[in-house]
Amino acid sequence: MIEAALLTGVPLPALIVDADERIRVMNPAAVALLGEAMLGRHHAIALRHPEVQAALGRALREGVGGVARQVVPGPSQDAVHRVTVTPLPQGAGVLCVLEDLSEAEQMGLMRREFVANVSHELRSPLTALSGFIETLKGAAKDDPVARERFLNIMEREAGRMNRLIRDLLHLSKVEAEERVRPTAWVDLVEILRATKATLRPLSDAAGVAVRLELAEGLATKVPGDADQLVQVFQNLMENAVKYGGAGGDVVVRLTADSLPKSPALRVEVIDQGEGIEAQHLPRLTERFYRVDGHRSREKGGTGLGLAIVKHIVQRHRGRLKIDSVKGAGSTFAVILPLE
Repeated sequence: MIEAALLTGVPLPALIVDADERIRVMNPAAVALLGEAMLGRHHAIALRHPEVQAALGRALREGVGGVARQVVPGPSQDAVHRVTVTPLPQGAGVLCVLEDLSEAEQMGLMRREFVANVSHELRSPLTALSGFIETLKGAAKDDPVARERFLNIMEREAGRMNRLIRDLLHLSKVEAEERVRPTAWVDLVEILRATKATLRPLSDAAGVAVRLELAEGLATKVPGDADQLVQVFQNLMENAVKYGGAGGDVVVRLTADSLPKSPALRVEVIDQGEGIEAQHLPRLTERFYRVDGHRSREKGGTGLGLAIVKHIVQRHRGRLKIDSVKGAGSTFAVILPLE
């Protein structure tokens, strides 16, 4: 059939509904989307959305084309299609073309959520700063004790905004570079030791010892960006000290591992803290997701650290694995390929 041959060259899912309201022709893309069993069936079986059905009805009865939106709920996200309905000449039926908008819709939703989250994170410290400035200009103008206390709070809130802006810039940078594979070689042992030394004041203040356990005889150099890998392990160790160090020492363990296409090194950051409930684990690397929002903010967290870690590890073609049991601590593992 000429119609079938023509539709085969259309990259989008396309089908023809004949005057009897049955699907007469489907191109390969439509077969992949709807299933070959839909051929010869009534169009309402394949395209059930009321808006699409209404557009098809107008096109078949009145010869009027149109555009409809079809949303099919999915396990993780909805499948969204824009369905263009075009009547064919001489009552030969209706051409339907489906354009997948799912990714664009998801990106739009992520952008809206991102803007809303950033606005929320900035609004609280800005509101606090405005209130304290107004108080210092009025009731507390001549009260040195209150002035000192308010200035300390203002300094803390300003620092919180600075950390948020810093992490937003880091996240933007690592996302932009995510598809660019690092070409330099770095020594993971040196990075882990330098990171431990950097965090020494924090761990001493918290009364937590950070112990390195390095397997003997390993080749410890991997292709990587030294600054970004320092950022990864500094974030994981800092989180372990802040949120998981109360139960005992934090252990950073380097061992051999493997990935599907390469031998690898595995760095585990293990704490003995409260642990994380299972329902939170899949969402820990989402932007601004916090298990305990109040506690995280009190400790200076921005909710972006693990999102940054995830993107850096992906840039290095590695894996990030999180294991935790409530009441039994957490293990954050970074697996980096040696080749």
